[in-house]
Amino acid sequence: MQYPVYNSAGNEVSQVELPPDVFEAKINVGLMHQAFVRQLANARQGSHSTLSRGEVRATGAKWYRQKGTGRARHGAQSAPIFVGGGLAFGPKPRDYSKRMPKKMRRSAIRSTLSALVRDDQLMIVDDLSIDVPKTSVMREMISSLVGDQSALLVVTAGQDALRKGVSNLSNAHTLVANYLNIRDLLKYDKVIMSLDALEVVNSIWGKEG
Repeated sequence: MQYPVYNSAGNEVSQVELPPDVFEAKINVGLMHQAFVRQLANARQGSHSTLSRGEVRATGAKWYRQKGTGRARHGAQSAPIFVGGGLAFGPKPRDYSKRMPKKMRRSAIRSTLSALVRDDQLMIVDDLSIDVPKTSVMREMISSLVGDQSALLVVTAGQDALRKGVSNLSNAHTLVANYLNIRDLLKYDKVIMSLDALEVVNSIWGKEG
């Protein structure tokens, strides 16, 4: 597939061949959803914890005598019905992580990239590098490319100036091509990818030999 390549000013300058196994794959929405849920689940710490009635620090003595008070019978102030008592069936630390076969994960990423191409959400740029980490420079560049839409900039490792320039923008984010993931790809209106990053994506997510 021939795909247009733009410069930082938003003008088309050339075309690039996108490998069909990565950018023209069968779009499986169910698989994409499964991978998305897995990524969110794996990001959860699962460190939540509450005290049961057996873990609450309270006296073990009977609160008041059994009979003659006109009140209901109670034995401990740590019961869940009392303020300061334990929590019945409360959350405990647990592992939320989900497993997903490697082939399914790779297929989900290919489906996402293909969906971006289909919906015209992917923009290939010849060069995204800047010399000085200036937010104003990156704001102007992104505005020239996608207007006021939110954007994910897929770059190569080591482009610290560009990443610092984007860090203060609320509608943009940078992602190193080696760490491509379905959540970030689906979060933004446009995905801007440099030619260098495209090579990395093709080498990682292309068909194995």
